[in-house]
Amino acid sequence: MLGYVTVGTRDLPRAVKFYDAIAKEMDTPRLMEFETFIAWQKPGGPAGLAVTLPYDKNPASVGNGMMVALQAKDAAQVKRLYDLALSMGGTDEGPPGDRGGGFYAAYFRDLDGNKLNAFCMVPA
Repeated sequence: MLGYVTVGTRDLPRAVKFYDAIAKEMDTPRLMEFETFIAWQKPGGPAGLAVTLPYDKNPASVGNGMMVALQAKDAAQVKRLYDLALSMGGTDEGPPGDRGGGFYAAYFRDLDGNKLNAFCMVPA
């Protein structure tokens, strides 16, 4: 159903450095690049992620209740993504762990405050 998700930023070069590192860990290349917008996605693959300066030129803001979930290949990658995000200035919203029913996840915010999680399903 989803093609891609876009999050806003106040500082595109800073945000791109953060998301380039996340995308590299997930082996996902840049798909599109424009002056105000960059997207990462595997051609023909699952939904992608983009970061943009807002079109209306107003400051980017965080959606209350909005979160982007990144599907990791395993629990080790969940931890690597979480650690990577925090090492680049992201903030903790919940360390890696079992959330019940085989759902293993870690929660963090990017440099603009957008909430993300890295997750995978593990045997319950």
